[in-house]
Amino acid sequence: MQYREDKASGNKLSALGLGCMRFPRDKAETERMILAAIEGGINFFDTAYIYPNSEKMLGEILAKHDKRKDVHVATKLPLMMCKSAADFDKFFNESLRRLQTDYVDYYFMHSMSGLAQWEAFQEMGIEKWLEEKKASGQIRRIGFSYHGTCDDFIKILDTYPWEFCMIQYNYYDENYQAGRKGLLAAEEKGMAVIIMEPLLGGTLATGLPKDAVEIFAKANPNLTPAEWAFRWLWSQSGVTTVLSGMSSTQMIEANIRSANNFQPLADSEQAVYDSVVTTLKKAYKINCTSCNYCLPCPKGINIPACFSAYNASYAHGYIKGMTLYATGTAIITKQPNSPHNCNNCGKCEKVCPQYIPIRKHLKKVGKRMEPLPVRAVMAVVRRVMTR
Repeated sequence: MQYREDKASGNKLSALGLGCMRFPRDKAETERMILAAIEGGINFFDTAYIYPNSEKMLGEILAKHDKRKDVHVATKLPLMMCKSAADFDKFFNESLRRLQTDYVDYYFMHSMSGLAQWEAFQEMGIEKWLEEKKASGQIRRIGFSYHGTCDDFIKILDTYPWEFCMIQYNYYDENYQAGRKGLLAAEEKGMAVIIMEPLLGGTLATGLPKDAVEIFAKANPNLTPAEWAFRWLWSQSGVTTVLSGMSSTQMIEANIRSANNFQPLADSEQAVYDSVVTTLKKAYKINCTSCNYCLPCPKGINIPACFSAYNASYAHGYIKGMTLYATGTAIITKQPNSPHNCNNCGKCEKVCPQYIPIRKHLKKVGKRMEPLPVRAVMAVVRRVMTR
């Protein structure tokens, strides 16, 4: 495993970190994953208060195998849930309980969306609270994860002595949100930069259009699309740790091999990415990363599944897209979770870190995947299947 220095602390962080949002439901497999990650040299584990069962699972497994002291645990204060200063201790203490620890190595202000949001929490006294927690040793390092504009990101960097940050960054999203400009600004301040969505929710690993896969294969047939994506990130000096939301031991082992075998990009290889991005922009219509923040939908719509099927219908053909759509929406059941069920409440858009106009796109999905002839056929199928 390659390690990169967090200059603020001197910690050596693994170039590959384990994002713990997508743990499998199988506890035994999760345990195998975590132990395989540690055995392979991964020492940065990222969870959050709002990730379902993630803190609890990570805490139990680290405690069971006495591995807490061997890793850096990162978790997050759910800013969107904090209504008063009393909530800071409420959520932090619950995270400690779940993690079975008395300190957090890296504590994020979760999903910062802009300068005004941070200023509101400053008025609530969050800086004093953070200072007290750091003085007590309960929080070792303080940072924030970000989903907002680049301009606000750079302004936020100057409002507090942050030690690290997390940004969404990959070769497709090079100038999205904080982007490359934000990465360079954080690097200039000596901050560790943790990367989320390096594979765009798996799209850049297993969801590329055939033409894009062929571009990578022609350039170097020995590298997988995922390895191309990781190499692009690890070749940048400002990148400290790249998080991958791995959900199987096989993924852990494959990505560890990628980290171990990493070779910096040659200047000429940038043209390969440019060609792949051009192909992707033609194929993908909705920039959803399947983070699931929009769920549960009050009407039961599996929004990420709808968007994934819609994109696949363009990238891989309509039949492939419809196959995914039928699975994701349970379209042949008595009560399908169709985008046509949307009641336009807007709850999903309020929590989407990508700022996707979800309601608008659901209408497009419904129109393409369930035009009137398809809806009529499916209604007949449902009546037959559910008798």
